[in-house]
Amino acid sequence: MNKGWGTVRRTRIVVPAAVLAVSVLAVSCDGSTGPSSFEPGPLGTVTIPRGESVRIRSLLAMTGAPSLGTAARRGVELAVRDVGTVLGRGVDLGDPLDSGCSPDGGRAGAREVVADPQILGIVGTSCSAAAVAASPVISQGGYVMIAPSTTSPVLTSDLAGNPSPDHHPGYFRVANNDLYQARAVADFAYNQLGLRRIVTLHDGDPYTTALTNAFGDAFRAVGGEIPVASGIAKGQTDMTSALAEFAAAGPDGIFFPLFPPEGSPFAAQTRAFDGLEGVTLISGAALLVSEFLAEPQSEGIYFAGPASDFRGNVNAVTGKRAEAVMAAFEAEYGQHPTTPYWALAYDATTFLLDAIRAVAVEEGGRLYIDRAALRARIGAVGIEGLIGTISCDAFGDCGTGRQLIYHHTDSSVTDVERLRVAYRFTP
Repeated sequence: MNKGWGTVRRTRIVVPAAVLAVSVLAVSCDGSTGPSSFEPGPLGTVTIPRGESVRIRSLLAMTGAPSLGTAARRGVELAVRDVGTVLGRGVDLGDPLDSGCSPDGGRAGAREVVADPQILGIVGTSCSAAAVAASPVISQGGYVMIAPSTTSPVLTSDLAGNPSPDHHPGYFRVANNDLYQARAVADFAYNQLGLRRIVTLHDGDPYTTALTNAFGDAFRAVGGEIPVASGIAKGQTDMTSALAEFAAAGPDGIFFPLFPPEGSPFAAQTRAFDGLEGVTLISGAALLVSEFLAEPQSEGIYFAGPASDFRGNVNAVTGKRAEAVMAAFEAEYGQHPTTPYWALAYDATTFLLDAIRAVAVEEGGRLYIDRAALRARIGAVGIEGLIGTISCDAFGDCGTGRQLIYHHTDSSVTDVERLRVAYRFTP
């Protein structure tokens, strides 16, 4: 690990020659002392003068997938409040940056971050489509990003030691790689539900496409058949063509890990489509949000996603129990979280701030944080979080791998942790 640190402004002092034999300590205008012995590391160093805050940002889907982004931002805010200070410095979170759950939004947000050399890291993004565009910008800038809910395998690896094409150093996530979800859904559908012919639907983005492909591979591996793997466009609401193709194939199940703008009309139209009566519907975590659970077409659907009942777990950085953080969430925002990913955002934030604290060196009233050391620390040392043990592999996958499959039968129940758990998967 490189132990060098970044360039610091030196104060030039002109003194008589006789005084040069004496060690001189310069004082800058902010009250910090210098000069510093640190040199820049390969990715640069952030220098925080006395009295200034540690600066991080969130880049989440405040639009596009607001049920994910808003709850996650609130988890970030609670974590910053619970951490309090980093080596005596406050934490400057700034205003939310909106990824819009899109490549353009992810790229624009990442560029805004790297334009500020004092920002140390990012909690984000919410969506894999935004992460694919943001990750190379963050990586090239020397920054780190820890994601609470981006799950596409294209961002990390195949879980067999091979990097994916869109993996970039500096990208980490506490959410699970969707290869775990694909295995969980395949096993549940084939061995628990007895399904044999499942058709799949994606919307063309990195999350839905990679997940349906991975599910197809996993379902075939256990003996199932995928007679049709179809796609729709983002923003499409008329599902007639896809439904007709599915009905002609005679499936006993449909796997459609879509977001609400497309998933909601698809579920509604499937219920009324000739030839699909009684077909089993299975979706993913993008639809496992309160806004969709409140809709009548959500009833009867199985959802694969992260654990939601964190009771008894303690975040080791803040010392807070999950029950206490949940109570603080409801007290602060006047509602229950709309998605389980709020807790992953809380843990991602504490993970980042704990790593900053661990690698920071204080000298002369300043903090020096080497960007390469920060990346190395996150990759090498995990934490105990609200979601369980967080520990990263070589490609930035830090999640627990655990998946639950929920069965939703009553649209008056919109809190995920109140849904019946039909299946538990642990890798």
